[in-house]
Amino acid sequence: MHHILAIDQGTSGTKAVVVDIRDGTAGRVLATAEVSLRPDYLPGGGVEQDPEALFASVVTAGRQALQQAGMPVAAVALANQGETVLAWDRHTGTPLTPAIVWQDRRAETLCAALAEHATTVAGRTGLVLDPYFSAPKMAWIRANLTRDGVVTTTDTWLVHRLCGAFVTDASTASRSLLTSLDDSRGQRWDPDLRALFGLDAEEMPEIVASDEIVGTTDVFGTTLPVAGLIVDQQAALFAESCLHAGSAKCTYGTGAFLLAQLGTEPVRSSSGLTTSVAWRLRGQTSYCIDGQVYTAASAIRWAVDLGLIPSADQIDSAAAESSDGVVCVPALAGLAAPWWDSAATASLSGMTLSTGRGQLVRAMVEGIAAQVAALTDLVSADLGRPLTRLRVDGGLTRSEALMQAQADLSQIPVDVYPSLHATALGAAACARLALEPGLSPADAAGTWSPRRTYEPHWSADRAADFLARWRRAAESTLAPPHQRKESMS
Repeated sequence: MHHILAIDQGTSGTKAVVVDIRDGTAGRVLATAEVSLRPDYLPGGGVEQDPEALFASVVTAGRQALQQAGMPVAAVALANQGETVLAWDRHTGTPLTPAIVWQDRRAETLCAALAEHATTVAGRTGLVLDPYFSAPKMAWIRANLTRDGVVTTTDTWLVHRLCGAFVTDASTASRSLLTSLDDSRGQRWDPDLRALFGLDAEEMPEIVASDEIVGTTDVFGTTLPVAGLIVDQQAALFAESCLHAGSAKCTYGTGAFLLAQLGTEPVRSSSGLTTSVAWRLRGQTSYCIDGQVYTAASAIRWAVDLGLIPSADQIDSAAAESSDGVVCVPALAGLAAPWWDSAATASLSGMTLSTGRGQLVRAMVEGIAAQVAALTDLVSADLGRPLTRLRVDGGLTRSEALMQAQADLSQIPVDVYPSLHATALGAAACARLALEPGLSPADAAGTWSPRRTYEPHWSADRAADFLARWRRAAESTLAPPHQRKESMS
C-alpha cells in the first residue's frame, strides 16, 4: 500500500488527508475531510478546548477521509498543536481538565515568579520563559485545576486514546521548557527544569523520533500503525523541503509562524526568537529558529464577526487598494516574538473622516504582513545572512492582497506552497520514513513547485518607511512597564 492517512489536529479544526506517497513529489492528496473547532476565549486570558471534541474530530475526520478515498492506507500520522496541554487519567484515558490552548495566558503569574531564572531557562531550552510554552500551563493546571492523573501535551493523550502508547515526539517535547537543547539525542526530560516548574514528580511520556511506529490503532475501522508524530509547524517546514540551513517558511493559520532551518547546530537567538527541535529523523536531530504572530486568521475571524469583512474568503474584495495612511497592529491576543508582551493590545491609527471599511481591511492585511516581516528581519540577524526567499502555506495564502503585502514588506520573493495541506503532508512524509527504513528525509520530503510566486513591487525605501511607522505603532501598543508587572502579579 502506498497511501497514508495524515491528521493535522489544529486549534481551529482537525484536517484528515489521504496521501499517495508513491511519486517523487511531496505527496499527492487523494481525499480530505475537516471538522471545525472553536476554542473558548475566557476572561483573564484563558483559551480552552473540549478534549473529547478534539478526539472526536480526529476520529470523524479520519473516517470521512478514508471513506472518501475508498482505498486502504498503510499508516496514520499525527501532527499536533505543540503547546496545548491537559490533565487526564492514565488508566482510562478520561480527560480531567479542559485542554489549555497554546494561546492561554493564565500562567503569567507563574512565569513572573520564576523571572530570576529566565536567562538560565532560555540558555538551556532555547525558548522564552512564557506561558505560550507547555510547562507553565502544566504547572498552572496542577496549581489551579487538579493534582490527579498525568499532565501532558494533547498529542500524548490523543496517541494514547488511539493506540495505548504513552509518548511524545522530540519536536513537541522541545516546545515544553522541560528539555535541553544540549541533549543532542533530544530524548530526555531535564530534571532541573522539571523541578523548577514543580513537575519533577510527574510521570512523563517517552520521547520518540518522528520516524518511529509507536503502536497500532483500530479506531478508523482497520488496524493501522501509528507513526509520523510531529508538531504542526515543524511538519509544514518538512513538507516545504526546508532541509538546509537558512531555508524558511511561514504558515498562516490561527496565528502566523515563521520557521527557519538551522541544521544540526541549535543556534540560540539573540533577537528574542526561539530555537527548538525541528525533527528527529534517521537518528539525527535538526533544529529550527522560529517567531510567532499570535493572531492571523483569528484576526480575520474577528473582523468577519464585526462585519468588516463578509467572510474569510473575501479579504481581497473587501480591501481597498491603499490603506491611505491607516496603520494596524493586530495584537488582539498580545504580541509574541520579539516583544513577548501578553498585555499588548491591538490598534488602528492614522484614521480620518474619509477612512472607510476598505482602508481598515487593507491596514489589517498589511499589519499581519508587517509582523511577519519583522520576524524575517530578526531571523536574518540570527542566521548572520539575509533570507533570500520565503515559502508560505496555510489558508490565508489564498489572499493575493496578503501575499503581495508580504513580499513588499519583507522585500523577498514569496513562494506559495501548492497545497493547503502542508502540515498533513509533512506528517505523512515522516510516517513514510517509519515505513521505509532505506528512504532518506530528502526523498521523503520530495520536490514541489510554487503555485505562485509574489515578487516585491514596493521599493526598499517604501518598505522601510512603512515598517518604521508600523514598528512605532507596535511599540505604542505595549503595556507600560508598571502595567506589565501588574498583569503578571
